[in-house]
Amino acid sequence: MAEDVPVGSRFVIPGVELRERFSRSSGPGGQGVNTTDSRVELSYDIAASEVIPPALKDRICARLGNRLVDGVLTIAASEHRSQLMNRDAARERLVDQLLKAAAAPPPKRRPTKPSRGSKERRLAAKKRRGEVKRGRGGRFDD
Repeated sequence: MAEDVPVGSRFVIPGVELRERFSRSSGPGGQGVNTTDSRVELSYDIAASEVIPPALKDRICARLGNRLVDGVLTIAASEHRSQLMNRDAARERLVDQLLKAAAAPPPKRRPTKPSRGSKERRLAAKKRRGEVKRGRGGRFDD
């Protein structure tokens, strides 16, 4: 039976809600490449999960909308040669995805006006630049 996965301090995913599928990794390998199922596909049904609070579930589903298939988030890991290390990598990636998706939205931007000094500095710099360009008139004394 799979162990539980804590997602920050917000909630804990029970191991029974996670589904793992193993297959052979692609790419170069040694003698065991054709016999070991080291690639891991970790699936978590966010829509059917009971441990995520409803408001948080709506936010997560909205932010991960393009990654979800029927409310299920699937993460594949095949970067390590060992199945155990790929399982750990997939779980870490799942936690990262859920934490990023569950983060509170950034505060709204408060519109501000440029200060009087910054306006004056900008106009003075434009004047100086114009003077430099005007000085390049190309008139030569004969």
